[in-house]
Amino acid sequence: MTKIAFCFPGQGSFEVGMGRDIAEAVPQAMAVFERGSEVSGLDLRHLCFEAEAEELLDTSVQQPALVATSLAVLAAIRARGIEPDVVVGHSVGEFAAIAAAGALTDEESIALVRERGLAMAEAAREHPGSMAAILGLEDEIVEDLCRRILGVWPANYNCPGQIVVSGESPAVDECCAEAQLQGARRTVKLRVSGAFHSPLVERAAERLRPAVERARFSDPIAPFMSTVTAKIEPAQRMAALLVEQLTAPVKFTQAARELMRQGVKVFVEVGPGNVLTGLLKRIDRTVKAIPVGDLASLEKLREILDPV
Repeated sequence: MTKIAFCFPGQGSFEVGMGRDIAEAVPQAMAVFERGSEVSGLDLRHLCFEAEAEELLDTSVQQPALVATSLAVLAAIRARGIEPDVVVGHSVGEFAAIAAAGALTDEESIALVRERGLAMAEAAREHPGSMAAILGLEDEIVEDLCRRILGVWPANYNCPGQIVVSGESPAVDECCAEAQLQGARRTVKLRVSGAFHSPLVERAAERLRPAVERARFSDPIAPFMSTVTAKIEPAQRMAALLVEQLTAPVKFTQAARELMRQGVKVFVEVGPGNVLTGLLKRIDRTVKAIPVGDLASLEKLREILDPV
């Protein structure tokens, strides 16, 4: 039988009006926004259903809104009787993945993500930096550039030929210039407020650590693939990994390849946008990648999965 992975997107995948049509059609999905608003102190229905894009650019707001939307979509998928064989998340998407695995409740996950967003926003103010995607170079070339240029690090291994680097802004700019000299197809500065997944946000990890360590992680009902280690990880490792991921690179390429090696042939992207769907198709064109973020794609999911 074909294995199905649910994958959960990271920051930047937000959309104006995200989750609204699913929440209005599926009570279980609306309940996620209501409970999430209570624990986060945010009006998630306003942020997700009505807010303009500018309001969602704030890291401390966007992260809980994004995770709440992913968990609401998950609730709607489960209301249709569809379950994953394994879960994986990209950066902050790991909090949704861990909730999907049953190791945390939706409310616990959203509350932690609110704390994570606040911690990261504060760290970005204290140590400003930037991030950029480098397209069209081998991973090893970008890694070598990061070793030679002080103050920049590999941050996201998204797919072959696409690495995001993170660090001090002059170092990121130098890395982009050098990458173009090395033959990069393109470099793109990201619209983020800090140098995430780098040592520059170590303070955020330290601020988040007590909240994560207070959480009680249950044994997962679906295996959790970490994008910190690219391995299936147990409940007792989750707290440490959620802290480590703030400064560690996101190994999405490696994690996806390992899932494929373990027999996963279908990936359902749970949440707004289709960023991960695009990355997965670049990692392996033979896998089926299905984005589900609105009511239309939710309704089509069953008929797409039936032949699987």
